[in-house]
Amino acid sequence: MRTRTVIDTVMQGVDADLLLKAYAIGVFPMAMSRDDPELHWFDPERRGIIPLDAFHLPARLARTMRRDPFEITVDTDFEAVMRACAAPRPGANESWISEPIVALYTDLFERGNAHSVECRRDGELVGGLYGVSLGAAFFGESMFSRATDASKIALAALVYLLRQGGFRLLDTQYLTDHLSQFGAVEISRAEYRTRLAEAISQPAQFYSRAPSSCSIVSSMLG
Repeated sequence: MRTRTVIDTVMQGVDADLLLKAYAIGVFPMAMSRDDPELHWFDPERRGIIPLDAFHLPARLARTMRRDPFEITVDTDFEAVMRACAAPRPGANESWISEPIVALYTDLFERGNAHSVECRRDGELVGGLYGVSLGAAFFGESMFSRATDASKIALAALVYLLRQGGFRLLDTQYLTDHLSQFGAVEISRAEYRTRLAEAISQPAQFYSRAPSSCSIVSSMLG
């Protein structure tokens, strides 16, 4: 994992308004563990993004999606998605999502500045992701999967929704091998700030009407 640059540590006084101001200048908070009472501000030298017009839908995933394996929902259980992202999992027993983080982002959700995409099987939440929206920028925060390909399909659904809503930037914070398969790239802090400023100055709409997996594939691949 790329070294993370901590620029400040705070314990009190962080609310939803301050959080949005931080995102607007390219800074985001994390905890060092799920039990960490402090919030730490990060401003990476290199930033991961997924260019929305260059999102790559792997062929195998497209075949799976054509079978509509999950019901996709949007903004129906935001806090549950956050807590599922924070839960221990194989190879990642610790989490940066602490209770202060959950409280802050739930507040953003209630204000309409945070959103979740969920994948369900027989009504059960089996995968999803959440993030923050500001202007035409969306900041992906975390994802989880309890069923094969659930988080991947949630990501494809997110990209579909962002395209439909006129978004211009999908920030992934860091570049990972997992995200690279979808077309994620790494850019400099300076380039990121330029793209961010352009994106947050533009209007966009996050649609809550969930697409089917088949409609996502048809939109992306024809």
